[in-house]
Amino acid sequence: MLLITCPICGPRPEIEFRNMGEAHIARPTPEGTSDDDMAAFLYLRSNPKGLIAERWRHVHGCARFFNAVRHTVTDKFVTVYEVGAPKPDLAALAADLATREAGR
Repeated sequence: MLLITCPICGPRPEIEFRNMGEAHIARPTPEGTSDDDMAAFLYLRSNPKGLIAERWRHVHGCARFFNAVRHTVTDKFVTVYEVGAPKPDLAALAADLATREAGR
């Protein structure tokens, strides 16, 4: 079973959480936004093979939202952080992970 660390409650089983999609996406203003731009905002997301910043919600716990960096191939959570905090440098995190894996 995958354990996800909630910043408020600590490590909990994955069934307590819901993925709310990609984090740090700016909502366009309705005025002056074309249909194509609105469609891109609603439906097009990056789908990287590697690290991605996502928004999560601890539904069956504190019910709070938080952001997490997760590796899409291994499904491992690299870090979790509060909503509103700046997005971590994913390239630096990936390099750090590669260094740690090489040292094993």
